[in-house]
Amino acid sequence: MVGTATAALRARQAFSVVNGGQDLCPNSAPQSNAGSECGGIEFTREDVEALLNEKVKTKNKFNYKERCENMMEYIKRLRLCLRWFQEVEAGYVSEHERLTISLEIAERRLAEIEVSSLNKEEELSSIIVELRKNLSSVQEKLAKEQADKMAAVDSLVKEREGRLSSEKSQASLSEELARAQLELSSANQRIASVNDMYKRLQEYNTSLQQYNCKLQSDLNTASENLKRVEKEKATVVENLSHLRGQHSSLQEQFTSVKASHEEASKQKEVLANEVQCLRGDLQQVRDERDKNREQVEALTVEVVKYKEYTGRSIAELDNLTLKSNDLEARCLNQSEQIRTLQDKLLIAETKLQEYGISSVETQAECQEQRKLIGDLQSRLADAEFKVIEGEKLRKKLHNTILELKGNIRVFCRVRPLLPEESSAEGKSTSYPTSMEALGRGIDLVQNGQKHSFMFDKVFMPEASQEEVFVEISQLVQSALDGYKVCIFAYGQTGSGKTYTMMGKPGIPEEKGLIPRCLEQIFQTKQSLLSQGWKYDMQVSMLEIYNETIRDLLPSNRSNNDVARIENGSASKQYTIKHDANGNTHVSDLTVVDVCSMREVSYLLNHAAHS
Repeated sequence: MVGTATAALRARQAFSVVNGGQDLCPNSAPQSNAGSECGGIEFTREDVEALLNEKVKTKNKFNYKERCENMMEYIKRLRLCLRWFQEVEAGYVSEHERLTISLEIAERRLAEIEVSSLNKEEELSSIIVELRKNLSSVQEKLAKEQADKMAAVDSLVKEREGRLSSEKSQASLSEELARAQLELSSANQRIASVNDMYKRLQEYNTSLQQYNCKLQSDLNTASENLKRVEKEKATVVENLSHLRGQHSSLQEQFTSVKASHEEASKQKEVLANEVQCLRGDLQQVRDERDKNREQVEALTVEVVKYKEYTGRSIAELDNLTLKSNDLEARCLNQSEQIRTLQDKLLIAETKLQEYGISSVETQAECQEQRKLIGDLQSRLADAEFKVIEGEKLRKKLHNTILELKGNIRVFCRVRPLLPEESSAEGKSTSYPTSMEALGRGIDLVQNGQKHSFMFDKVFMPEASQEEVFVEISQLVQSALDGYKVCIFAYGQTGSGKTYTMMGKPGIPEEKGLIPRCLEQIFQTKQSLLSQGWKYDMQVSMLEIYNETIRDLLPSNRSNNDVARIENGSASKQYTIKHDANGNTHVSDLTVVDVCSMREVSYLLNHAAHS
């Protein structure tokens, strides 16, 4: 008797063969050989080839018991090799999935690093552009303010020079007036010499004015040069060091102008010494004071005019001083802003260097990730190659075992007795328990005579549909591997052929061989998608009724056609044809493409109604 535990074990073994050894979840790790049924045994390719090419040798070819024992030992080794291969294949599949997951994680991390580095570079570039714009605008403002300041300084210098000249002339004239009033009598006597001296003073004043004009022109040229330099400074804002050099050159020019101004002051001092000499001459002309009164009055009027002009010059000088102070304050403010912007620019450049270093590190990390991805891809390719080679070896081992079991196998299934049959006296069926006939033999008793029969497998009445399918499932795997497989049931009416092949509709536990085979086919198809396998399924159904082939899947069948078929005549003549490759097909038979078990179930119901 075959127990339920044995049946369940056989079912698990059959489906493990279908699914490549075991049902693996995405996160399962490959099993080790230490805890497997192989007991830590490993096979090489040469061992497998030798095992497949090994021939069973016996001393006596008619000793079937010895041959059977040798064959059982050989099958046992083949099964051991197949189990080892299934474990190795499961390890390869799990390693393939693990490598695929790690590859996806590395690619996602690399993409995130690249996106973050691009965002940081864009942010830094925008900050630098904004700082440069602010720096250029501030420098333009500074240049404009410095130009205004230089113009105000020039005008202030001019006013100061005029004021100094007027003060000096006023002081000299007041001294001369006092001396003239005190020495009026002596001045009258030397009026002629005073006239000469006055002419000389006019000439000296003219020469001073000319020299002042010359200084003014030099100062204008210097201011023009300064303006030109300021414009150049605005155009070359980025080259700050060059600008400072030009600024130093301008300072040198300004120093030279100051030196020339000092030389003019020295000349003025020389002229003042000459005036002192002339004053000595004035002492000699005091007697001519009376004659020079008119000229003294005229000089007094001119002194008043000079005083008025000096007052206006002082007011303008004060205004210019205020403007200069305001410009200096604004210039200092602009300088502070420039320093602040320069500090910000230095900070930004420091950050840019830091980000550059981090970007280099990120690129290095990206290179390492790319190398790791390349390594993972190569390992993935190796794993895929090993899986493909292992799949080829599995097919070879699997079908070698089936060939050893026999390309043509006959199973016997005994159905339970019906109530009217159970009343018969005696037991007409028995099952031998010897080693050779256990599970394969059946004894029938009829009219007191015992008849013994041997099959590849005998299913007792207690055998379930699943136990029958376990013996068939390996043939379904062979069909998926590319071999031609035919499974059919035969027997007299009422022997249980339809129940074995189709089962009872609506009861999952009593499904027949056809639904179970179809489920296994579609499950295996789905599990092999990850390994790159793709199957196209087609279904055709026919029956032979009264030696006539009938197509069970035409969509335009009518009642008249059914009547004609039952009467022995059909609208189409179907013929069986064989091609040069050994393939067999029926002409004009309806072939339907299917993609799921649901479509096949619909076709089965349609064929059952036909």
